Amino acid sequence: MLSRRRFLKFSGAFAATGFSTATYGVGIEPLRLGVTDYHIRPRNWPAGLTLKIAAIADIHACDPWMSLMHIDGIVQRTNALKPDLIVLLGDYVAGHRHHLGRIDAAEWAPVLGGLKAPLGVHAILGNHDYWDDRTVQRDGHGAPYAQKALETAGIPVYENEVLRLTKNGHAFWLAGLGDQLAYMPARRFRPVPRIGVDDLKATLQKVTDRAPVILLAHEPDIALRVPARVSLQLSGHTHGGQVRVLGWSPAVPTRNGVNLAYGHIRTQCDVIVSGGLGCSIMPVRIGMPPEIVQVTISGEQMEVTS
Repeated sequence: MLSRRRFLKFSGAFAATGFSTATYGVGIEPLRLGVTDYHIRPRNWPAGLTLKIAAIADIHACDPWMSLMHIDGIVQRTNALKPDLIVLLGDYVAGHRHHLGRIDAAEWAPVLGGLKAPLGVHAILGNHDYWDDRTVQRDGHGAPYAQKALETAGIPVYENEVLRLTKNGHAFWLAGLGDQLAYMPARRFRPVPRIGVDDLKATLQKVTDRAPVILLAHEPDIALRVPARVSLQLSGHTHGGQVRVLGWSPAVPTRNGVNLAYGHIRTQCDVIVSGGLGCSIMPVRIGMPPEIVQVTISGEQMEVTS
């Protein structure tokens, strides 16, 4: 039988462990910053083209979890990687109310404007960038203020658009998909024709040759419909579940037998889902520290690591 003394000792240890975990998850891990490397060899990728991409996802700017100083640190760390191009995968606005202060797009966008890469900096929007703009939600159309701020800072934003780029004489396409959950909260105002502004078919129809395609899609779920014509999909949105235990993200369900919560997944194409940088819903991260993702793509045989 468990004595009262032993029960109190056990209860105290359990409470202390819980408090320590909560303190770490709220006050330490969300403020960390790492770089996760992937080396991949996608199908349809030319042997002579090696490309290094830095991906930034889910900033969720707010104080104190994602201050302007912290965003500037992310910019400096990303630039120091010296990638060929940088992609921003959406969700720049706070996305939760558990903060000490919002940071306006007019403040965070110029900081992101400090990102530099030879083949440019390219962005898509995330669901929170739409959800946070009440005018866009009310009207059911229009460019969110996050998009306008990024473009003012010199960063192009793609919504079902493509761009052909070249490196060392080899061409490839960058395709930016519109957000798949853009108008989810709009039901509170008035019905809209559809929830998302994504159009995968129309986007890929704008690709005019056989050069490989890199798809930027905020929500990774589209991977289940992406054709083999696409070599690589880069996504964010999930934050790796924010709480990840032994490779399992309880907050992100498996869809059609495919776990798209985090990391490198192979479907019809290679998919890399970033764990992101900020927090959504609650400012908690446990087992899923913030990360900049660095992807090196090569037509030569390379070991896949993460």
